[in-house]
Amino acid sequence: MVGWTDWLDWLMAEEAPEPSLAELILAEAERDGGGPGTRLPTERQLAADFGVTRTAIRHAMGMLEAQGRVSREVGRGTYLREMPAAHPAANGPGAAARPRSAAGPGIGAGSGPSADFAPADVMAVRRLLEPQIMPIVVAWATARDLAEMERCLNGGDHASGFEEFETWDAALHRCIIAASHSPLLVRLYGQVEEARRGKVWGDMKRRSASAERRDQYQQDHREIVAALRRRDGDGAAAAMRTHLARVARHLLGE
Repeated sequence: MVGWTDWLDWLMAEEAPEPSLAELILAEAERDGGGPGTRLPTERQLAADFGVTRTAIRHAMGMLEAQGRVSREVGRGTYLREMPAAHPAANGPGAAARPRSAAGPGIGAGSGPSADFAPADVMAVRRLLEPQIMPIVVAWATARDLAEMERCLNGGDHASGFEEFETWDAALHRCIIAASHSPLLVRLYGQVEEARRGKVWGDMKRRSASAERRDQYQQDHREIVAALRRRDGDGAAAAMRTHLARVARHLLGE
C-alpha cells in the first residue's frame, strides 16, 4: 500500500506530463485560430489527422465535453465552448496567495500518466477531503457553477456505457471542487483525479460496476447538487459522505 510520504512526494512532483489526445485536439484548433463557437472537424477527419481510431477520437471528445470545453450538437457537429471567465483576485478564499485561473470543470485535471495508488488510499483521501469542502462550495458557488453541475448530472443520466458514465462522474466531482474557487483545493483535487485514472482503480471500478449501482450513484449526485443549490453546507457534506461510503463499499467491500 502506498503511504502518505509517497503521496506527498508525488503531489510535489513538477515534471510536465505528456499531452493527452484531447489536449492535442484543442491545441490544433487553437493553432488554426479557433475560438468559442468554432466547429471542429469530424471524427473521421480528426482520426485521419492524428493517426488514431475514431473510437479514440470519440473518447477524447467525450472527455472534452465533460470538462465543458466543447459542445456536441446532434446533426450539427462539435463546437468549442467558451471557458468560464477567470475570477478577480479578491473573490474567493485564499485568493491573494496566487493568481486565479479559470474556474471551470476542467481545472486541475492532469492528463499525464496516472500513478497506481492503492484504491483504499484514494478513497481515504477523498473521504477526508470532499465532504469538508462542501461548506466552502456553498459559500462561493456561482449560478454558472451550479449550471455546470446540472450539465454534468444530465451527461451522467444520458451516458451510454461504463466509460462515458465514469467521465461524467469525474466531471461532476471536479466542477463541484472548482466551485470552491480555491486554487489550492483545485490543485490538490487534480492529484486525486490522477490517482483515479490509474489502472488498478479503473479495473476495480469496472469490475464493481452495474446498472443498479450507476443509478444509486446518480441519485447520490442529485442529492449533493440539490443541497448545494439550497446553500445547505451540512446537508451537502452529509450527502457527499453517504456517496463516498457507498463507492467505498462497492469498490473495496467495506
